[in-house]
Amino acid sequence: MNKTARSVALTRTRIIQAAMQVFAQQGLHGATTREIARVAGVNEVTLFRHFASKEQLLGAVIENALALQTETLSQPEEWTNDLWTDLRHFAQLYNTMLEATEDLIRTFIGEAKRHPEAARRVMQEATKPVKEKLIAYLQNGQEKGTVRTDVNPAVAIDMFTGMLLAGMLRRNAPSTSLSYTKQDYLESCVDIFVRGISTAVI
Repeated sequence: MNKTARSVALTRTRIIQAAMQVFAQQGLHGATTREIARVAGVNEVTLFRHFASKEQLLGAVIENALALQTETLSQPEEWTNDLWTDLRHFAQLYNTMLEATEDLIRTFIGEAKRHPEAARRVMQEATKPVKEKLIAYLQNGQEKGTVRTDVNPAVAIDMFTGMLLAGMLRRNAPSTSLSYTKQDYLESCVDIFVRGISTAVI
């Protein structure tokens, strides 16, 4: 990567990080490109050179948050094809991402009703790479006989990631006292999910 390309990449990263901070603090509606540019240390013209709209920038923020999972899922040699092992590994990574972006997630959920179409579009596009790879993983399991063929992989993945999200939101809610640990919850999610989709007799 030459010096110019490196500078462009660093500026883009700064803008995304600033946007994550501003979206989390001021909400989707309250956040302005002017404020995001100020926090990033660039002018608005530079911001718009990288992102044509606030919605596009929000999509990049969410996509960036999911990058760890996308990168891991794109490394087939890291998958063992053992449902428990692989999904436990994914659950840990996904939970780490959820916790790192909790403020943004809560803001996004709280304001999504004000901008339902934009929210739906952004979430669908940003989460698409991760979901597609997980769906392909389950479809591969169906071909190999480890995953039940009557399971709809798309529905199953939505359920699995939904359980992980719900657990993080409940666990970190104010004044919440739970009788189990985070690890207990993650292990139970994986165990219940795998028992539901696996062809193995448990």
